[in-house]
Amino acid sequence: MGKVVGIDLGTTNSVVAVMEGGKPVVIANAEGMRTTPSVVGFSKDGEQVVGQMARRQAVLNPQNTFSGVKRFLGRKYAEVNPDSKRIPYTIRRDEEGNLRIRCPRLRKEYAPEEISAMILRKLAQEASRYLGEEVTGAVITVPAYFNDSQRQATRDAGRIAGLEVLRILNEPTAASLAYGLEQQRSQTILVFDLGGGTFDVSILEVGDGVFEVRATSGDTQLGGNDFDQKIVNWLAEQFLETEGVDLRRDRQALQRLTEAAEKAKIELSGVSVTDINLPFITATEDGPKHLETRLTRPQFEGLCGELINRLRRPLKRAVTDAGINPVQIDEVVLVGGSTRIPIVQQLVRSLIDREPNQNVNPDEVVAVGAAIQAGILNSEVKDILLLDVTPLSFGLETIGGVMKKLIPRNTTIPVRRSDIFSTSQNNQTLVEIHILQGEREMAADNKSLGRFKLTGIPPAPRGVPQVQVSFDIDANGILQVLALDKTTGREQCVTIQGASNLSETQVNQMLREAEQFSQLDRERRERVEKRNRSETLANEAQRQLREVALDFGTQFASMHRRRIEALAEELRDAIARDDDRAIDQAESDLQDALYELKREVRLQYSEEEDDDFFSSIRRTFTGESERDLYRERESRRNAYSVGSGGRYGSREQWRNAPLENDWDEDDDDWF
Repeated sequence: MGKVVGIDLGTTNSVVAVMEGGKPVVIANAEGMRTTPSVVGFSKDGEQVVGQMARRQAVLNPQNTFSGVKRFLGRKYAEVNPDSKRIPYTIRRDEEGNLRIRCPRLRKEYAPEEISAMILRKLAQEASRYLGEEVTGAVITVPAYFNDSQRQATRDAGRIAGLEVLRILNEPTAASLAYGLEQQRSQTILVFDLGGGTFDVSILEVGDGVFEVRATSGDTQLGGNDFDQKIVNWLAEQFLETEGVDLRRDRQALQRLTEAAEKAKIELSGVSVTDINLPFITATEDGPKHLETRLTRPQFEGLCGELINRLRRPLKRAVTDAGINPVQIDEVVLVGGSTRIPIVQQLVRSLIDREPNQNVNPDEVVAVGAAIQAGILNSEVKDILLLDVTPLSFGLETIGGVMKKLIPRNTTIPVRRSDIFSTSQNNQTLVEIHILQGEREMAADNKSLGRFKLTGIPPAPRGVPQVQVSFDIDANGILQVLALDKTTGREQCVTIQGASNLSETQVNQMLREAEQFSQLDRERRERVEKRNRSETLANEAQRQLREVALDFGTQFASMHRRRIEALAEELRDAIARDDDRAIDQAESDLQDALYELKREVRLQYSEEEDDDFFSSIRRTFTGESERDLYRERESRRNAYSVGSGGRYGSREQWRNAPLENDWDEDDDDWF
């Protein structure tokens, strides 16, 4: 098995880390950045680009550039709120009610899992490049408040990327691993995780190598993107009022507004006022229109008041569920780039009455914790016990549409719970098990994870048959359900798979398509590299010819010169015609010609070294200086370089020409 890495698959940025020498190391990408934008795009040539390159094309190609896809993982189209649908690219509902992302460039639709798989594959490739070996396994983090379908979708994304997902790990738990790895004393810590698209709060007991999650809460539809959206709406409403144009209806203008809003939010974390200037944001009959305005920190905080209130509720609920007082919390660890917003930090201080710990990097700490978990699974890290919890309650539907909870939220996992149920009608021979997740009392208000039927129950009056239903949650928080008829011993077991919105057939199809696309990408990259290599070779040939002309004159190796120039021109012509076969032939011929030229140059240098040996002896007896010899040699070269009009008409004549102060024959005899 290859190397196992830890991956923080974020809404805005993603990070990959690995254990090296017992220490977690964050891996920089090919651009030298330690975080990779969670953006996938398709260029005008249909080439897939991921990360910073995709982000650069977002303004000019918004319909084929996909960001913030993590919010759509494992969700039906009907579950997505209207604000989340206000994005530069197009999402739609398929026949089964699932969400699909439309790519006009390829005339294709993608599931969110496929787009996320492209990001995961990019991170795995960067890790393979850094490690020098193939990465086959990963620990992938998810928000603690992700439900079962979202966890399944994340696992499917990893499978489509060609990775064996060894563990689905909660982000706050991963952050606590990174923070508490070196801690010796026992502490109660609160992890406040506000990322680009999700929000989590977890309270943990850390100490002596044991990491026990006491409670977790959160909101999977609240994050930094919502703060950006508040600024976008403010800017758009201002422009609509003054110019009568709604910029949110123009994809390109909306993308520029989104980027400007994110930049303004970041700047307001350090300064009290920022200027927003977007020239040529749109055009009307009156000509081009520009957006120029100023946003202050108090204005921004006023816009985000409703979002701040949404942060309060999960924070208070987590403290209550943990059964502790805020004063009992020893440390507050901030995770996620959006925790840099001053009003967010102020909220934490006001509710917990403790200064947040600033010793961890909020952008990287989750990936570091995932790498530590990978090390635990590989036995690279020892003496650490991780006890996580399930964020939401699991249960099933009973008579009257009521939800019966079998596993309450914040139950330590892995866990197995069971209960006895019976039939609701006389002579009923089958029961349908409807599995639910959520906190509401009525089944219709909770998330449906799936249904299955237990058949073959002997006919009997209602209430007589006994059906034992067991819920089993593994360390990844993924559910398995078993129904057993205690009379006949007949049982039906099901692992909730459909919750990810993808069937096993669809996952396998996406795996094949991903491999095909990967092969196309490799071929396209190889073609680009071949053309770049050929163009470099042609330029290198011209450079070497110039150097030879400077050293030995323009007529030196004239036959090689004419051939090299012709082959370089032929190679450039083949590149322009996009003729692979002609490129290969011209490149090979040009390399041979350059080899011959280099051999000629080496011979010339060898002759000069011999000449220098005898010249040094001559200088010993005649007293001739190095400067005299240099001048004489230059005069020879100049004489040869003028060709037939010079003192020597050929290279052979030049080589055999006598020196100005040559010795007598008697002196030669002396030697």
